[in-house]
Amino acid sequence: MGSIRVISSSTICAASHKEPNLRIDLTPWDLQLLLMDTIQKGLVFHKPKPDHPHVETLIHHLQASLSRTLDFFLPLAGRLATIKNGDETTSFFIDCNNSGAEFVHAVADGVSVSDIIDQTYVPDHIVYSLFPLNGIKNYEGTSKPLLAVQVTELVDGIFIGCTMNHTASDGTSFWHFFNSWSEISRGFDSLSNPPVLQRWFLHDTDCPIRIPLFKKEQLRSKFVPTPLQQRVFHFTAESIAQLKAKANAEIGAADKISSLQALLSHLWRSAVRNKFLEPSQETSFLILIGVRQRLQPPLPQHYLGNAIQSGNITMKAGEVLEQGLGYVALQMNKMIAMHTEEKLRNYLESWGENPKIYTWDDTFTKHVFSASSSPRHRVYDTNFGWGRPIAVRSGPGNKFDGKMTIYPGAKQGSVDIEACLSPETLQAMAADAEFMDAVLTS
Repeated sequence: MGSIRVISSSTICAASHKEPNLRIDLTPWDLQLLLMDTIQKGLVFHKPKPDHPHVETLIHHLQASLSRTLDFFLPLAGRLATIKNGDETTSFFIDCNNSGAEFVHAVADGVSVSDIIDQTYVPDHIVYSLFPLNGIKNYEGTSKPLLAVQVTELVDGIFIGCTMNHTASDGTSFWHFFNSWSEISRGFDSLSNPPVLQRWFLHDTDCPIRIPLFKKEQLRSKFVPTPLQQRVFHFTAESIAQLKAKANAEIGAADKISSLQALLSHLWRSAVRNKFLEPSQETSFLILIGVRQRLQPPLPQHYLGNAIQSGNITMKAGEVLEQGLGYVALQMNKMIAMHTEEKLRNYLESWGENPKIYTWDDTFTKHVFSASSSPRHRVYDTNFGWGRPIAVRSGPGNKFDGKMTIYPGAKQGSVDIEACLSPETLQAMAADAEFMDAVLTS
C-alpha cells in the first residue's frame, strides 16, 4: 500500500479580520485540558463527481471557504498567549491575532475508501497519517496553530482530518465548526448558527484565572500506552432499543434508563468480562457530560469553548458482571443525574481555589474506561457540497486502553462506538456472544 505524500502546506487566515484586539480568557473547563492532547476527528467522503463545479479547484475552494469560516470562528485562527504573574502563577488566553490555521493538502497513493472503513480493525498506520499536528499537547498552542486541517486525496475518495486545540473547543464546538465550514463551502455567505465567542465564568471577577506555573515533570509525561487496537462497533436503532428495554425491565422501571446509558453499560460489561479481571478488582467508567443545558440560564448551544464535566462510577469487576445490565446502567444514570447546576458551580468554585490540570499520568490508570463524544453530534450533516460523509474516524490524540468514542451512525438512530483496547481484549469481545448479539456485523 502506498504512502502519504504532502503536496502543499499553507496558512489560512480569516478573510476579514474584523476584531484584531479580541482576547478570549479561558475558563476552568478549558484550562484543565492544557496538558492533554488535541481533538482529532476526520471524515471519509466519496470523490466529487467529474461534473462537480469545484472538482478541478477543490483544494483552492476548501481553502477559500475555510478562510471565510474563520471570520466567524476568529479564536481558531489565533494562538494561546500567557501572562506571567508576580506570584508564581500564569494566566492563559486566546489571542485572536489571525496568525492562521494550518492547511495541508496530501495524496494517499494506493489507498482507497475501503482500506479505511471496511477492515475489522481500524488501520491506524493509514488513518493516523491523515491528520496534521500529531503529538501536540494543548499548551503548545502558544506557538502551534489552534486549528489544522489535512485534506487527503484517496484513490476513490477524500479524507478531511481536523486537529483542534482542546482549550479552544469541546466536541460540540468542534462539530459546530466542521458543520459551519461545510455550510460555507456549499455557498452560503453567512451561518445559520454563528458561534457565541464570549466565554462563561462563574463570577465576572474570575478572569483571567491564575494557575501555578507548570513544573518540568508535568510537561514530561511518563504515560506510555500499551499496544492498542481499535474497532468500530455498529449498533442499530433496533438493537439499542432492545438493550434499553432490557435494562429498564431489570430494574422494574418504564423508561428511567436512557438508550445511551444502556448501550455504554453493555459495552463496559463486555470489556470487563473480556479483560478477565479478578472479581475484587476495582474498575471505573468515566463519562464526559455536556453541561450547556444544565446551567440556569442555559449556555447557548453554539457557545464556542468547553462546557463539559467528567463524572465516573467505580465498581468491583464482579459487581459489574453479576448484577446485570440494568443495575450497572442505573448506577450510571444516578451518577449523571447528580451533575446538577449546584454541583457544577461548586466544582468551578473549588477549582478556582485549587486549580487541577489533568495529566495522563494521574488521569487514566489501569482498568479505567472512558466514553467521549456524543451520538447527538451532527457528524453526517457535514456536507461540503458533494455529498454526505461515509464514515468518521479519529486521530491518535487521547488514546489509551479503555477509550470509547461515541458517534452517531450513518443511519438514523444508529450509534457507532470506536473502542480502543488491547488486541487481546478486542479479540475476546468479538467472540463474546452476549455482546456481539447487539452488534451489526454485516
